[in-house]
Parts: sequence; structure tokens; C-alpha cells
Amino acid sequence: MIESLIRKHLRSFQPYKSARSEARAGTILLDANELSVGSPVSWDGVSLNRYPDPYQHELRHELAIRLGFPEEMIFLGVGSDEIIDLLLRLFCEPATDRVAILEPTYGVYRVAANFNALRVATVELDPEFQIDLSSTLQDLQSGAKILFCCSPNNPTGNLLRREDILTLCVKWRGIVVVDEAYVEFAGPGSSLAEAVGQHPNLIILRTFSKARGLAGIRLGYAIANPLIVSYLLSVKAPYNLNAVTLSLALRALKDEQFVGQACLAVSGERMRLQNELPKFSSVQRIYPSSANFLLVEFHDAGIVYNALLGQGIIVRRRYEERLRNCLRLTIGTASENTRLLSVLEEIR
Repeated sequence: MIESLIRKHLRSFQPYKSARSEARAGTILLDANELSVGSPVSWDGVSLNRYPDPYQHELRHELAIRLGFPEEMIFLGVGSDEIIDLLLRLFCEPATDRVAILEPTYGVYRVAANFNALRVATVELDPEFQIDLSSTLQDLQSGAKILFCCSPNNPTGNLLRREDILTLCVKWRGIVVVDEAYVEFAGPGSSLAEAVGQHPNLIILRTFSKARGLAGIRLGYAIANPLIVSYLLSVKAPYNLNAVTLSLALRALKDEQFVGQACLAVSGERMRLQNELPKFSSVQRIYPSSANFLLVEFHDAGIVYNALLGQGIIVRRRYEERLRNCLRLTIGTASENTRLLSVLEEIR
């Protein structure tokens, strides 16, 4: 089934292969026309005059151990955004194929689809921002190749029902992409990653940008069927990840305690804001959240947004019709949240 979804010309595509991608062992490296005498700068023992491992075996191996999957099911990208773009280019013919997006959600799915000249089918989440199975399955019959969804969803913050997503994987033959960028904040048992082995059309996206606090190194990864990973490895840029990013990620993986502490801190501050925000007359509704942000509906989001901006506080304004008076507030530090509440008090 997966093979039939791949763009026809990519099924026999011959990727660029460096000599080092075919022969990993070696101490005298005379294959890649690097500057053998070294580099003018250095970083923490990493040889910057050498190209990094094109297949990132060490980091993929370490991730695989921690996730409980074989390395062949892990693909690394320059943030999840690169992986989203590669999936569209792998499965979808420009100006011909269609992708479906569960809305409201992360805007990059639509931007990437538009950039690749793909038709986009908007599939609305229900009033509680959950999947309406019957209408979604009906919309998917329009010929979409990929469905993008986010859980916990950005910007609404809620987890999508796992049974709904798995039902889509069974009853629809397309690719179901579940973006779990915020899943660590939702607690144990929230991920659908373990279902990838039973559903070859299910792809999970994760990132180092959120709970691991490494947005600056631009690193995301996918958990997918080995056949899909093999194709992604063939169509990516030869050296898509740099040596510094790989080194920092390996160091971060050794500090699992940080993730737990960070999620605990976010959970506490999220609860604090959920308790304090209803006290302000400008606030109309606070949506439940399993992420590191809150979606808050105000009586007039424009007034609040501009007042916050005037005090140097940047939040995300939403312009979708369903969210026209909503702001998305990232959970900051305790002092940042105190300042936020203080400014909101002044607005009241």
C-alpha cells in the first residue's frame, strides 16, 4: 500500500551518494574534497572541517534506544518543517494531488502544501476541536494523499482522541501524519508512536524544539514505517543536518531529567494561569490545554494584543473565523507569567 502512494518517478529514483555514505569506516578521509588541514574555528571537539554523517546513524541509534524502535524507523530533519515538506514532495504530485488538513491547526501544513502547488482540503474539527469521524472520512474520499493533524493541537492545546486517529488509519488508505510536537507536556500515554508498527500509513512527528528546549538547533524527527524512512533518506539533501546540531542533540539525550523537570514547571505555571485568567473581565474563555500554551478567548483580542505588545509582551494572535478573538499564550517562566497577569490587570 505504501509503495503505491509514492510518486511514480521516485520509486526508481537514484539519490546522490557520497563515498562516506557507502563506507563509514576510515581514518584517512580523502573522498570529499574537505580542507584536510582543519578549520579556523572549533566547537567542543567537533571537527568542523569534515562533513557530518549523512545518515546520522549515531543520533538515530540513540533515539531508537530511548523510543523503543529500530533505527530504520527514525528519520531526522531540520525541524519538523523539513520533514513536512519532504513528505509532501515524496507522496504528492504538484498541481494534481490533494492534501487534507484538520483545522484549526499549525499553519505550516497549508503553507508547505501551497508552496508545493498542491490542492488543500480543509477538514474542520468539531466544536470541541475533536475529529468528526464521519465527515472527515467523507472529506478524505475526495482523493487526498496525506492528512495532517496535530495532537496536542496547535493552537487549541487539546489532545485528539487516539481511537479516532487509529480509525482513520484503518478506514482510509492515505498517509496520516500526527504532529506530536507538544506531546511531552501531555503526560505518559499520550503518544501514538507505539501504533506505527501496526499501521504502516501512520507517521509521527516529534521535535527537540519544545520540551527539550532546543528550538535554536532546528531538529525534528519522524517515527515511520521503515519503507517510508528509506525513501525520506533518499530524497533529503545529502547533509541536511550539521555536525554541531547532531553533537548538541546527543548531549541533550543524556539529560532526560531536564525534560521531566521542564514539563513539571510548565504544568504548574499552566495551572496557575488557568486559575488566574478567569478573574479578568477581558477574558471570555480559556480552552483546556495539554501543551505548553493556552488558547484564551477575549472580548476584544485586538485591544488586549496591542496593550500587551505596548508593554513588550509578544503573544500569538489568531485570525481564523472560529478563533477571531483568541490569543495563544505560551507558558512563560514564573516571573514572565506574573508580568503578563499584571498587564492584563491594568487592561481590566
